[in-house]
Amino acid sequence: MTEKTITSFKITQKIRDLEEQIGTLSPMQKILLGTDGSVTTLLENALGCEVMVKTLSQEVVPAGDRVAASLGIRPGEPVNHRIVTLNESGTGRALLYAVSDTPLSRLDPSFRDDLMRADIPIGRIMQMHHIEARRELDNVKACRADRAISDILGIFSKEPLLSRRYRIITAGKPLIAIRETFPYSNFTDEKRVIVEAPARIHMGLIDMNGISGRVDGGIGLAVEDPSIVVEARRGSELRVRADEDGAPQAERVKNTAEKILAMLGVGEGVEITLHHSYPGHIGLGSGTQLDLATTRAILELFQPRHLSVREMAACTGRGGTSGIGTAVFESGGFVIDGGHSFGPQGEKSDFRPSSASGGVPPAPVLFRHPFPEDWQILLAIPDASEGANGKTERDIFGRHCPVPIGDVQALCHAILMQMLPGVVEKDLDLFGCAVNAIQGFGFKRIEHSLQPPCIRMLIEALRSTGAVCAGLSSFGPTVYAIGDTGMQDARRAAEDMMAETGGGKVILTHAQNRGADTRITS
Repeated sequence: MTEKTITSFKITQKIRDLEEQIGTLSPMQKILLGTDGSVTTLLENALGCEVMVKTLSQEVVPAGDRVAASLGIRPGEPVNHRIVTLNESGTGRALLYAVSDTPLSRLDPSFRDDLMRADIPIGRIMQMHHIEARRELDNVKACRADRAISDILGIFSKEPLLSRRYRIITAGKPLIAIRETFPYSNFTDEKRVIVEAPARIHMGLIDMNGISGRVDGGIGLAVEDPSIVVEARRGSELRVRADEDGAPQAERVKNTAEKILAMLGVGEGVEITLHHSYPGHIGLGSGTQLDLATTRAILELFQPRHLSVREMAACTGRGGTSGIGTAVFESGGFVIDGGHSFGPQGEKSDFRPSSASGGVPPAPVLFRHPFPEDWQILLAIPDASEGANGKTERDIFGRHCPVPIGDVQALCHAILMQMLPGVVEKDLDLFGCAVNAIQGFGFKRIEHSLQPPCIRMLIEALRSTGAVCAGLSSFGPTVYAIGDTGMQDARRAAEDMMAETGGGKVILTHAQNRGADTRITS
């Protein structure tokens, strides 16, 4: 039994639902989603140039249950599975990604030959063979780009995609089932600014003693996943849109936007869509990345001018203790910052977290180096209580600082003589030795002492199952581990451990050696 098509009224309603979910669609986007005609012809008419087909892969495969149901054939029956992009001639830019399945039993030999050997749109092949057919639309939806499709379409990973699924019907039977997907940022009729910012691991604060006349200092690195994707466009009022996962962050985005709009003296509104984010207070720095991504998007939208990341951080009150989040937004990689002057005449005169250090400039970056991208990074994020924040975090700084100067000296020695050479020379064992050692020094020791027992057990499990090193990111609860091989064993160990202690999420990723990316569409 084949799938049931949806009526034109339901298509219209689904498109309205999409707009509530991800933002206003342009007329061209709505036409591409709802048309019962050739998308290739529509694109050529709209763009005024020829649209070319580029075949990415094509093979005969047995039909799975879903494909078989869509085509009204038996599961396992051979189908031609074809993946193509529609590209703008001249520039070669990929406009649309399409996956089609065609049962071989319904093809005459000449049609089959043309389908399987030529980079020709399916609609044109049907015209060449004088096949009368109609298109029946089955569904329209939004989804997120994974790393592979984002590379093909030239967009950010986790950016929204618009997708439609339909069938070409001839002689009363489905001939081809097709899924077409294009970026939400394509075919717009207004300026949009999209910013993607990486998460960061914060490995530790260096000097929370202050006898040297400086305080703070941080070590950390940017990671590819998770990330934040923010989009801004002009609007009649300030509105922030986020899905269920991003809803807890929406108020923060709105507050930052209000501050930046007031600073610019902009008399109009802005629509901001938080397309992808990750939770706050889990040790991965979402607050700084959200603030900076929102600021950059608004600045690019209304007043395209150079404003350094340090200046943006100052506008939003970030970087007053650790400069790692600001530094990785700017350039990614592995970073060490130099903290702040300390004392009665210094930038700081007491021990405070970034959230309570408004007006203190971001710390200077002393060292930035690409982090080896062949080293695997595992993030284990337990469903435990949030890391310390707000008044609790401020009280911890006040109660436990200054830390012993001996701890600071041992920490500095491990960083200078093990961690830095390990990164530069790509010596994972040397680097890992330093990471494991610094968990017991200075303020990091304090952060560990405030964790539930499951965090210590998780770190021990990761070190014993393939990870060269493991540690606590910021105040937790996120635990990170680094290795080159055997990380699948570490992943399973983390999943098993968290399943026994309340659940959680594991991400296997790599370092990101570039900062936040910005794309402007119109």
